[in-house]
Amino acid sequence: MLLSKLARFSLLRIAALVVVLFGTGGAVAFAQEEVASVEVAEETVAEAEVGLDQQIDEWFRPIAEKWGAVVFYSVELPGVGPLPLVLILLVGGALFFTIAFGFINLRLFPLAIEVVSGKFDEIEKQGQDIPKGVEVMEVDGDLVDTIRDEGEGEVSHFQALATAVSGTVGLGNIAGVAVAVATGGPGATFWMVVCGLLGMSTKFVECTLGVKYRDVDANGVVHGGPMYYLKKGLTELGLEPLGKVMGVLFAIFCVGGSFGGGNAFQSNQAAQQIKPLLGLPDTGTSGTIIGLVMAVLVAIVIIGGIKRIAKVTEKVVPVMALMYVIAALGIILMHIQSVPWAIGQVISGAFSLEAGFGGLLGVMVQGFRRAAFSNEAGAGSAAIAHSAVKTRFPASEGIVALLEPFIDTVVICTMTAIVIVLFNADGSFEWGQVESSTVLIDGARLGGVDLTSAAFDSVLPGFRYLLTIAIILFAFSTMISWSYYGLQSWKYLFGRSVAADLSYKLLFCLVVVVGAAVSLGSVIDFSDAMIFAMVFPNMIGLFLLFPKVRQELNAYLEAIGRK
Repeated sequence: MLLSKLARFSLLRIAALVVVLFGTGGAVAFAQEEVASVEVAEETVAEAEVGLDQQIDEWFRPIAEKWGAVVFYSVELPGVGPLPLVLILLVGGALFFTIAFGFINLRLFPLAIEVVSGKFDEIEKQGQDIPKGVEVMEVDGDLVDTIRDEGEGEVSHFQALATAVSGTVGLGNIAGVAVAVATGGPGATFWMVVCGLLGMSTKFVECTLGVKYRDVDANGVVHGGPMYYLKKGLTELGLEPLGKVMGVLFAIFCVGGSFGGGNAFQSNQAAQQIKPLLGLPDTGTSGTIIGLVMAVLVAIVIIGGIKRIAKVTEKVVPVMALMYVIAALGIILMHIQSVPWAIGQVISGAFSLEAGFGGLLGVMVQGFRRAAFSNEAGAGSAAIAHSAVKTRFPASEGIVALLEPFIDTVVICTMTAIVIVLFNADGSFEWGQVESSTVLIDGARLGGVDLTSAAFDSVLPGFRYLLTIAIILFAFSTMISWSYYGLQSWKYLFGRSVAADLSYKLLFCLVVVVGAAVSLGSVIDFSDAMIFAMVFPNMIGLFLLFPKVRQELNAYLEAIGRK
């Protein structure tokens, strides 16, 4: 049945899809003209392909809902009401680390800029030298998700921070913010910022531990992340059985996170942008076909070992990230007279009791959920990439890492939210009136990237085409990165064999197809649940191991003369 549907899907459409995924603006225009010229014979694509995406969604939705109910189990707090336990752990932990380390997120912010600029590189190169193996996810010699230049010599503040922006802009900033603001109203933005500031402290702790307890195999390949610092760190504390269990639990949840937020969410939002670009219906088999094409491209890179596509993507992504930031800033400046009003909406919405105390908690939860999804502080994924950095002092990389939530959430997510609030100044849709994470605008349901795209396009006509290309590239790049995170966890569970490697990669590619086919509501529920499940073992480990982080911080500050 699926094969017959594939056969009926125009080969020209598939060719155009490949061009859209990795072509230039001119190629996209050409593809659109060619697709528009195709004459559909006896039946339309919609009629020929009705049902497959919906069938996959109907199968997938109960799984997402049930797992979400487990991960977001709420506890009743006296005088407060029900709150998801995982958010209490995440935000409470971040607040604890912020206080325990003397507001390190603010106090060491200037030092973080100095470290990332390369000021202390010579000190850090002394001593331990960690070789970089072929399995460490690198792009032209630099690690995915690290904002630090690992090359010889110093880099300027501008270069380092530009790299930071390009590495942190993604669909969490574009689609996730739209979901938060549409669901929780402008006030959700305030709580996203709060969570981002607190998350800086958590990121510092987990990335410091990631470097301290990393593992280097006989071939010089670096393996690191929470599964290693949970096992090795807790063993040091005399809690070896607990460490083993927590390490395994994290690895299982990280594999799930790589399938959810790192895969299904990315392919889903990319598919939502590709469909209108190619004139495909939002029903039928369009999502499945797009998912198949994307899965093939991902497979070429992660299974076939053909890195050229990834290299092209990684060279273009920083340009697209810069384009997005400039466009958002431009829109804000063009409406500078309305910005104070928008900020007022954010602040008043953050503390509004119009819907009662429960409504206020709902706004807070939305802000915290989307911020954590975007910057991943507390989930532990970043520690996997940061663990392979070359440095003698683990705390140096933790200090570098604390910049990421600030740039990602405090700066870029806030810019996106302000653009959406300005877009809805005339009441185009009702805040909080969502269905499957979408809002109703002029008879059409928009959510995630669609809503952000509409907000940008209302001020910069035609920008949606550039944003579509950017979203596709962001999604592809993120999938490649998360395939590395998931693979490290998979190998931790099943060993570092060829069979383990191939089995994970095949499953990962299958999820690309599922993600592109299902609805936004289903994929958000599933992705959130998978990412937040990682928080439980990781945050518990951070609580137990933070004294080790204090020792590493003191050692580094003493080495650079800042003690």
